[in-house]
Amino acid sequence: MKVGFLGLGKLGLPVALCVEEKGHQVAGHDISPSVIQMITDRTLTYEEHGAQELLDKTQIKLMEVPELVAFSDIIFVPIQTPHAPLYEGTTRLPDTRVDFDYEWLKSGLTTLSAEIEKQCCEKIVVIVSTVLPGTLERDIIPLLHENVKLCYNPFFIAMGTTIPDFLNPEFVLFGVDDPDAANTAEAFYRTIHDRPFFKTTIKSAELIKVAYNTFIGMKIVFANTMMEICHHTGADVDAVTEAMGLATDRLMSTRYLSGGMGDGGGCHPRDNIALSWLSRKLKLSHDFFDDLMLAREHQTEWLADLMEIEWQRTGDLDYVILGRTFKPETNITTGSPAILLENILTERGFSVMSYDPYLDESLPEFPPSIFLIGTKHPQFQTFSFPVGSVVIDPWRYIPEQEGVEVISLGKGALE
Repeated sequence: MKVGFLGLGKLGLPVALCVEEKGHQVAGHDISPSVIQMITDRTLTYEEHGAQELLDKTQIKLMEVPELVAFSDIIFVPIQTPHAPLYEGTTRLPDTRVDFDYEWLKSGLTTLSAEIEKQCCEKIVVIVSTVLPGTLERDIIPLLHENVKLCYNPFFIAMGTTIPDFLNPEFVLFGVDDPDAANTAEAFYRTIHDRPFFKTTIKSAELIKVAYNTFIGMKIVFANTMMEICHHTGADVDAVTEAMGLATDRLMSTRYLSGGMGDGGGCHPRDNIALSWLSRKLKLSHDFFDDLMLAREHQTEWLADLMEIEWQRTGDLDYVILGRTFKPETNITTGSPAILLENILTERGFSVMSYDPYLDESLPEFPPSIFLIGTKHPQFQTFSFPVGSVVIDPWRYIPEQEGVEVISLGKGALE
């Protein structure tokens, strides 16, 4: 099959490389000169598992929109629907709420639809972008020519592991507007994997995507609440979550059920904030999503409190946060709870140093300090902490070191 991608960013390009690797002819278009240069040079500028190896040998064709329409049997549209930095989860939760910004998506689809109309052809267009329920009906479908056979297919992936997540999903979510287009897309997915193909209405698919993301945020808030209780009572958070993870029939899986830092990334915090906006717009009886984001913020404040306690106890040591990316082994900082912690400490008047092996070229020489592990990078397990330091470890994976006090959160109360 000839597969087109309108958008080759951090989601579109890795998925396009996957599709090509499965034997399809792939072409793409992107308006960013830096993206085009990156593909031309075959040099990935961000961390994405397995992507550079596929980029090294890719034969993906770069095309303008008219060529892309003529070339493609099916066109995927993974254009960004961003939130402003204020709504990504690295700063205090603002009083205001906003929907996602759909202007990039509307612009791209307007151009694509006009070209489909011009070429007098029917074309299957599959939108991937995250949107709130009702968005396609309200903002997108009125822009499209009748020759556009629309489907909605948001992916359940995480930046940094896009390729394995796309190739091995739990299921494929597919919002159907045109049944024949959906059947063609399902046949395409059968060439990628054998995972379940869940067809539903577009509105339901829109809501399922953000419901999935915000449910993860809810699990993380719950697990971190258990961590805080354990830290004050002497119970063991890992025992609590491990036991609960065994209740797969009535409770949950073990994914995301582990005490640590708050939820992060380019999807989960911003989706909670967007659904908080929707809750207020719809005048729901209670804004549950606001609760989740406030809990995330309060739990991060608790970590700042612990650092202050150690600062007062040890006599004015410096603050260092190790790790600034939103999850291990990536260089993406969007929605990072470690950056939120840094901002809270800065707000309190403290100077904060930081280091991340995926962002910084060299390791600074730190004095004895109060370290907090903001990202569970494996490199920090062998990190040489200066003698006299205190290490606050929300992940409970830093080994004891002579002359260094390691505080494993959720394993017993601070005295």
